[in-house]
Amino acid sequence: MDDRIRYLLDELRLTRDARGMTQEDLTRHIPWAASTIAMIESGRRKPPPGFWTAVDGALQTGGALGRLAARLGSPQWFIEWSAAEQGAVSLRWYEALVVPGLLQTEAYARAVLTDAGLTNLEEVERRLATRLARQAVLTRDDPVDLTAVLDENLLHRPIGGPTVMREQVDALVTACALPHVRLHVVPMSVGAYPGLNGSFVIATAPDRAETGYLDNQLAGQVVDGADDLALLQRAWEAVRSQALPQQQSTELIREVAEKWI
Repeated sequence: MDDRIRYLLDELRLTRDARGMTQEDLTRHIPWAASTIAMIESGRRKPPPGFWTAVDGALQTGGALGRLAARLGSPQWFIEWSAAEQGAVSLRWYEALVVPGLLQTEAYARAVLTDAGLTNLEEVERRLATRLARQAVLTRDDPVDLTAVLDENLLHRPIGGPTVMREQVDALVTACALPHVRLHVVPMSVGAYPGLNGSFVIATAPDRAETGYLDNQLAGQVVDGADDLALLQRAWEAVRSQALPQQQSTELIREVAEKWI
């Protein structure tokens, strides 16, 4: 978990304790169950909309926790999505342009960040460290179940040059062998399909609550409304139906790796 998110959640717990409130006590003042509060404090679920405002009111902080969330150096959408990603039991991820962040090598991730326009080296390294730290969800004792659908074109895009790409595609081949990772490739022979509308991720929490994430040039967008999630579910089924089966996808990824020399 990102240190800034951990700090925010620790402040929530410490403030609640300082007020002499248990999680059960807090439920008498806000519209969420004790089990939900426990998952939020442990980072296993993202705070729902209005959570920080409600908690600040219940704990009489004068808005301190909400201001802290806004000042941690990450946009609110990033804090919300990081919490959802870290607390997820499963992720369904579609990518059309670059390798999913959880599967990027350090060299590939650095090339994505710098070639995308970041010129401040300190900011590049900060974002790189955060991105690599997020990958711990795949190596922890209870790893997240990741199913990713990739557009084949991203395997051929020369991000960072041939050496970086060979290392990256080899890393995808290695990931294919993990029991909790399933990669599927939409081959270039497929024409127009819904995935061309953009990349997205659906995170499922232990209580089966779902959160969606979409990216664009300006900022990420976190969605948890029923209508938005229904649209993402349909988009997922559509892109998954165009992808190759897991074994054929692994073979294709391995073939592309051999071309990067």
